Amino acid sequence: MRLKRISLIISVLLIPFSLLGQHGGETLFGVLQLTPSARINALGGHQVGLYDNDPSLALFNPAMADSSFHKNVSVGFSPYIADINYGYGSLAWNQPGLGTFFAGVNHLGYGDMIMADVNGEIQGNFTASETVVFLGYSKKLSSHWTAGITFKPVMSTIESYNSWGIAVDAGVHYRHANGRFHAGALLRNAGRQISTYADGDAESLPPDLQVGFSVKLAHAPFRFSVTGRDLLSGSLDYEIPENDFGVNVSQPESANAGFGNLLLRHMVFGVEFVPSNNFYVAAGLNPRRRQELKVDSKVSSVGYSWGFGFRIYKFHFSYSSARYHLASSSNHFSITTNISDF
Repeated sequence: MRLKRISLIISVLLIPFSLLGQHGGETLFGVLQLTPSARINALGGHQVGLYDNDPSLALFNPAMADSSFHKNVSVGFSPYIADINYGYGSLAWNQPGLGTFFAGVNHLGYGDMIMADVNGEIQGNFTASETVVFLGYSKKLSSHWTAGITFKPVMSTIESYNSWGIAVDAGVHYRHANGRFHAGALLRNAGRQISTYADGDAESLPPDLQVGFSVKLAHAPFRFSVTGRDLLSGSLDYEIPENDFGVNVSQPESANAGFGNLLLRHMVFGVEFVPSNNFYVAAGLNPRRRQELKVDSKVSSVGYSWGFGFRIYKFHFSYSSARYHLASSSNHFSITTNISDF
């Protein structure tokens, strides 16, 4: 009885993330699918070729960390969807001749939930949460190339049940001599579940291959970013497995989509207005999010995101908002500073 109730809870909790993953209803550790950086979120949630002096970018692509990140500290918070909250903190440190190290933690809390048996009788409350630790390193290979890797132990707790695993990010970053063109490639979240919530076989985590670039115009304060994501998952078709809990999720229509539509779902687009190093305004489009989470009768701004950032005194503040569904948007806040300034 108790195990069946917990299984139902797990299925419901994973629905929002399964819609964004490549295996419907089967995604492990939803916290790994989230992007801590407010700036990346403003640009559609995935931009592997974007470079700036923001340590939170290294939590997405470790190759973005370099000597300019030395002693940078970043913290952030997001009131997510359906009373779910998550936040992060990170610190970077450069060791001359050795490379740049960074560490961080991202915690996702689902809040208090009501515990009931199969007859609907209230048994009390319980909580659920997921936490991932970032341990990363990057090394400059040449004047143009940097490579990085991040190890990410992750723990998930639902009521009295626990599961943990480990994921790895490996990326490269290319910087053109003109300083305006950057490109990157990232293999994200390759790993495996080590222990399960209950009896059962541990599962592998589906890796996400991403390739992208950003380019800033030479004579105008605009930067454009494009990233291709889920490049290992083909058409992005998925099936929702049958279940005994009455949880029904609509299948995507990608099976009937044309090649151009399918290609578009692998892409994420972003644009920034950057008149100075102390201010920016950004906007993004995530076509896959828009296609899979839209309501046909009223598409509205689903899939779009926007944000801005500015510097006051010794602190950089960033904010972004992403529209996931007509019913809700997510907001992201972050603050960055350098501890050597104090």
